[in-house]
Amino acid sequence: MEYRGLTLSANVSMLFTELPYLDRYAAAARHGFTQVESWWPFPGPGATESEIDQLVATIEAAGVSLSALNFFGGDLAAGERGIASHPDRQHELASNVDAITRIAERTGCRLFNLLYGQLDDRWSPAEQQECAVTAIRSAAEGVGAFGGTVLIEPLTEGLNGRYPLLTADDVLALLDGPLKNVDNLSLLFDTFHLGSNGVDLVPTATALARNLAHVQLADSPGRGEPGSGALPLDETLDALRDSGYRGVVACEYKPTTDTETSLTWLR
Repeated sequence: MEYRGLTLSANVSMLFTELPYLDRYAAAARHGFTQVESWWPFPGPGATESEIDQLVATIEAAGVSLSALNFFGGDLAAGERGIASHPDRQHELASNVDAITRIAERTGCRLFNLLYGQLDDRWSPAEQQECAVTAIRSAAEGVGAFGGTVLIEPLTEGLNGRYPLLTADDVLALLDGPLKNVDNLSLLFDTFHLGSNGVDLVPTATALARNLAHVQLADSPGRGEPGSGALPLDETLDALRDSGYRGVVACEYKPTTDTETSLTWLR
């Protein structure tokens, strides 16, 4: 499926939630998507062979491609937003990299979103950044073995606890600073998070387009489908396309109605 000259994918963790998780892949296909993405689909950082078998079989049966997958981000429902910066969670991330690798080998997925983690008073921000840099480097090395790229995402201030990455500049300070010698890293350009934090989307998209590996699309306020908020999403997509972005744009929004009705913006 294309929109304004860019290929769209469906994030099945946010779309088609009227259905059980594994049924959403086929629903995405029925609505014209050939590519999908997902948050980490299992409760813990690891995955059994039977769990991976079932996921892969579901993707194959739906006839879609898995274009992006989140690393395990902790207990998202409880408010956690990543474990990379937490020294006491690194064994979980190592287990997750192993599971990610097994999924990637069977699906061809090559983009992986790694949430940084929230600030925690048990460690200083500098200690957490040192831990996060080491973790991101390790994750990039793990997925780099098969051509994968690690995505680093800013999140909306006020909705995600003490998450320290809020803007494109926050992420680029890491990628161009302590991680500058790691090639397979990219800012994840999420219109909702960046726009909600006051980033001017169109000029930022123009400036960064050629260096982006992935884009996610939602309006603000509300994180609903395009047209439900006030962000200049068509103009932003045009700027990305015209400035050289050739990757996928993921529909990662919370429908303000049922998913099928929410897709009318595409028509």
